[in-house]
Amino acid sequence: MGHHHHYNAASRRELLAAIAAMVAGVALLPRSGSHAQPAPATRRLVDTHHHYYPREIIDGWQDYMSRHSEGRLQPSVANWAPASSLEEMDKSGVTTSILSLASIPGMWFGLDAPGMRRMSRLCNEYAAKMVQDYPGRYGFFASLPMPDVDGSLAEIAHAFDTLKADGINLSTSFGDRWPGDATYKPVFEELNRREAVVFFHPYAPNCCGSNSGIPAGVLEFPYDSGRAITSLLLSGSLARLRDIRWLFSHGGGVMPMLAGRVAFFTSARKDIAEIAPDGVLAELQRLYYDTANAAWPVSMAGLLKMVPPSQIVFGTDFPYVPTTLQADTLETNGLSAEALAAIQRDNAARLIPRLSA
Repeated sequence: MGHHHHYNAASRRELLAAIAAMVAGVALLPRSGSHAQPAPATRRLVDTHHHYYPREIIDGWQDYMSRHSEGRLQPSVANWAPASSLEEMDKSGVTTSILSLASIPGMWFGLDAPGMRRMSRLCNEYAAKMVQDYPGRYGFFASLPMPDVDGSLAEIAHAFDTLKADGINLSTSFGDRWPGDATYKPVFEELNRREAVVFFHPYAPNCCGSNSGIPAGVLEFPYDSGRAITSLLLSGSLARLRDIRWLFSHGGGVMPMLAGRVAFFTSARKDIAEIAPDGVLAELQRLYYDTANAAWPVSMAGLLKMVPPSQIVFGTDFPYVPTTLQADTLETNGLSAEALAAIQRDNAARLIPRLSA
């Protein structure tokens, strides 16, 4: 008997995922509608890490890049439209995506406080309209004009009370400051009062990422997720703000690899009982992490050693990484059916009430 009897749907998916992983380096494969495989009927994904780009963001970004001699935006960003988002969701089995902004360079393109407030408001209004225009397909995490604290407090009220946002979308750093900085205490205290979901998307801070010869998205972004989490830990923010649901991109970036190291060094601090009442690992295990470009088996092995499946949600980083590739890759991690369903959808529905409605 040959091996052909074992060539079932699961191994075929693994083969396709392996092939897709090999060609992932090719920027954009031709999209042919006639050959697109329909998503498996059983797959009903929620994508908690899905980007949108109002025209003003695209124009501001392109202008910023040309001023800093950084080339052009990639076509999938420059040509983004709601139709491309919906097409990606439909072919990949994503029922609902939570919209958020991608990394915004130069803290809102170097705008002043009124400029940041205008751009943040414009983006939030745009996302709220997408939620209305495509019933059931979207939720959104609202942006804030950080580092303008007063503007951020005003935008929190508008986002939740008027626009019915599902949470807040922040950068892992704000120029030269990280989220545990005392400057931002009033913002996070208000988000704690509102029991908000706070989603962090990484960006390269001023200190780092431009002169290593390595594109910032390859290493610096996951490093900065680690900085943000550690900043919140060491400032006591995680221990103090018990009602915020914290959500971090890309499997927590470097955190699964460095959790033991951070716990070991931090245990010597005099204030350890205050900042980590049950230990550092317990604080890290209360956070939520998405699978965007982190569903790879090596990455997931580290994340699943650090936290239970209940703390992990499916995210894609659309349009930077193909959704189907990540949905398929997630299924190669040997997860139980229950754990897989929790990550694909159930955990997000627990975090974001709109999804259970």
